[in-house]
Amino acid sequence: MKIDHSLPLEYSTEENRLKILGFWIFLGAEIMLFATLFASYFTLGDRTASGPTGAEIFEITPVLIETILLLTSSFTVGLGIHAMRIGRQKAMMTFFSITLLLGLGFLGFEIFEFATYVHEGAGLQTSAFTSILLTTLGTHGAHVTLGLFWGLFIILQVKKHGLTSKTTNKAFIFSLYWHFLDVVWIFIFSFIYLKGMM
Repeated sequence: MKIDHSLPLEYSTEENRLKILGFWIFLGAEIMLFATLFASYFTLGDRTASGPTGAEIFEITPVLIETILLLTSSFTVGLGIHAMRIGRQKAMMTFFSITLLLGLGFLGFEIFEFATYVHEGAGLQTSAFTSILLTTLGTHGAHVTLGLFWGLFIILQVKKHGLTSKTTNKAFIFSLYWHFLDVVWIFIFSFIYLKGMM
C-alpha cells in the first residue's frame, strides 16, 4: 500500500481516496431519501384532518436549542479534523467526544419533543401531517443515533491504533456524514419548523 506523503493522511492512499469518493456517492443516495421526505412533507403538510397544526404544536425554544447543539457539534467535528491533520491525537479525540456529547444532547431534546407531540395528540396516525412530520424527524433522529455509535467506535479505534491512514480516513468520512446531518437539520428547521410556525 503506497502512501503519498504530499496529501493529508486521510487521502494518502488510493484505497482511501476511493472510499471518500464512494462515501460522497452514498451521501447522494441519502440526499434523495431526505428529498423524498421533504417532497412528501410539502404535499401532506396542510392535511391535518382533526389533528393539530404545526403552529399549534411547534415551540421555538426547544427547536432553537436543538439547532444550536447540532450547529456547534458540526463546528467541533471540524476542529477535530483540523487537530487530526496536524497530528494532535488527544485534541482530535477530545473534539470528537464533545461532538458526540452535543449530538446526545440534541437527541435528548428530540425524544422529549416527540413525547410532547404524542402527548398533545399529534401521533403517527393522527393525520397525514403528523405522520410525515414524525417520519421525517424520526429518520433524521435515527441517522444521528447511528452517528453517535459510529463516532464512538472511531474514537476507540484512534485510541487503540493512533492516527494512521486507515483511522484518519474513517474519521474524515464520519465528519462528512455529521456535516450532512447538520445540513439536513437546517432544512428541517427552515422549511418545517419556521414555515410551520408562521
